[in-house]
Amino acid sequence: MRVAGPFTVESLSPHRVVAVDADDRLMEGVAEPGRRYRHNGSGTPEDFADMILENLKAAGVQQAQKEDRITFTSLTGWPGKYICAEGKFMEGDRERRAGILIGPEFGTVSRPDLVAAAREAGDAGFDVLIACAFNYDAHSAEFDKLGRVPVLKARMNPDLHMGDDLKATASGNLFVVFGEPDIDIETLKDGMIRVRINGIDVFKPQTGEIESGGPESIALWMIDTDYNEESFFVRHAYFLGANDPYRALKTTLKAEIDEEAWASLNSDTSRPFPKPASGRIAVKVINHLGDEVMKVFSVG
Repeated sequence: MRVAGPFTVESLSPHRVVAVDADDRLMEGVAEPGRRYRHNGSGTPEDFADMILENLKAAGVQQAQKEDRITFTSLTGWPGKYICAEGKFMEGDRERRAGILIGPEFGTVSRPDLVAAAREAGDAGFDVLIACAFNYDAHSAEFDKLGRVPVLKARMNPDLHMGDDLKATASGNLFVVFGEPDIDIETLKDGMIRVRINGIDVFKPQTGEIESGGPESIALWMIDTDYNEESFFVRHAYFLGANDPYRALKTTLKAEIDEEAWASLNSDTSRPFPKPASGRIAVKVINHLGDEVMKVFSVG
């Protein structure tokens, strides 16, 4: 499936839709105002996109810090192939336009989806592309900009599967952009590899710039030291955070923990490991809200 659809368009402008029918054949057409489209041959009314846009307008897009929330002043339909809405928000004292891509109700947004949507956003003069999806494939993590257009990947809260039973409010983190991990990879004299995580790069809607935050916003980071591009295997795991995780763990387990062993896990720098046979490693980062992002690196 390329993107979510077909869309409900009772309150939106006509736009093109791309979807898969019951026999997994690609369908494309022009949505007509006042008409409800059915989802994947299920026979039930399709109102997924309308519900997502209603919640997106009410809740905005949240990042690690509350002050970095993108709050839309307006959200209207857009007649695009991949972009289904135009959102306007304030960047300081300037109004900016965001193209909105909605991922499938059941499925994953891939890197080609993002590239095509970003190209469409650039052609239409949007300042930023905001993708909203429940899941993104691994290669999407490497794509955060096309030309002058930044690409923000907002992960949608599974509560949105509740549909009309979920009341659209400004509270709750329904759309969260985690940002990109800032990572250094070092090759040691003996040929071993060591990874250091410096923090998370976050888009600042007040300035339109990407700024780097420290590792205190990271709860857990993991490394697959020989990534096969199919499955992520946790071979290294490290715990960070602004608070003392050792004390919390000791209290929870009600037992003494080997502090030396814990110190090797409570670190922003990995233990050395051999160069991967696959030539790739993957780093997955999880924040205190449970949001995660993965980035793949080639290691020569």
